[in-house]
Amino acid sequence: MQEGFLPTGKLDADLLAELLAGNRVRDPRVLLGPGVGRDAAVLDMGGGNCLVAKTDPITFATEKIGAYAVQVNANDVATLGARPRWFLATILLPENAATAETAEEIYADIVEACHKLEIELIGGHTEITGGLDRPIVVGQMLGEARREELALPEHVRPGDAVLLTKRIAVEGTAILGRELAMPLAQATELAFPRRCAAFLEDPGIGVVWDARIACETGGVHAMHDPTEGGLATGLRELAVASGCGISVRRNAIPIYDETLRACEAFRLDPLGLIASGSLLIVAARSAGGQIATALEKAGIECAVIGEMGERGEPCRMLTSGAGERKLPTFERDEIARLYAELDARGE
Repeated sequence: MQEGFLPTGKLDADLLAELLAGNRVRDPRVLLGPGVGRDAAVLDMGGGNCLVAKTDPITFATEKIGAYAVQVNANDVATLGARPRWFLATILLPENAATAETAEEIYADIVEACHKLEIELIGGHTEITGGLDRPIVVGQMLGEARREELALPEHVRPGDAVLLTKRIAVEGTAILGRELAMPLAQATELAFPRRCAAFLEDPGIGVVWDARIACETGGVHAMHDPTEGGLATGLRELAVASGCGISVRRNAIPIYDETLRACEAFRLDPLGLIASGSLLIVAARSAGGQIATALEKAGIECAVIGEMGERGEPCRMLTSGAGERKLPTFERDEIARLYAELDARGE
């Protein structure tokens, strides 16, 4: 067990695995339970029907937090090949800071986001909470799928192609533009933060349609959306969940120009920047090209960035001229690290 205070952000994968080691799922209807790199749970409801359940909080962002909550939870349900259907939200508002308008804005964002994705808001809880300095929304998403439609980590095979939709890191770029607009403008130019902030809507942080198109094309074995800790962490989680190694070509990973500039301004590594908005797809080698073509026809960028290795192999990054090295590891998301540095400097 780790000693001392833990850093902000997602719990260390080794510590999480240690905590979950004592859990024993006894209900045979649980087809997919808790584990590192597992986006959601899957329950067998009988007759070939499955219920997919997910919960995730929004803690980095404050603006459009309701829409964030709907989208990131819908993403994780979609990565298992299911359709997100029903949403519940727990909304925690800071005391002595929240107004009725604050609650109305968050609720309106949730309703609008649900409407766009054909999801029903079916319940939740809202309260004023002591000890908070900003609103927190914890979402719970339920979806459904036929058992044969599921894309599960256990379906991954060595040699499978690894694809990435859009570029990295959509959400991290949007957060930097929205939450740290002033210092970002000082490091670049006045209009630049607005360009970054617009990433929330275009290209957007949703991957529901990416996942649906990929699954309808066929050949998908598993999917994963890289969130906290960025693409590098998402790839590692995918490797842990599937039990296979991964080889990724560094020069094949597409990155937005705005992301590169924003990361340079704050000295961040884009590979460790929260990356909702991109979808990792693991597919049969023969299907990779067809999936990429189908997504491109739908207006969604897609690139083949690597392949799955043999079981037990490490996660590797192949770089032109420098050969092979280990995939970088990030103890916490680059934005969480940046926030901690700014707090330490009183900024």
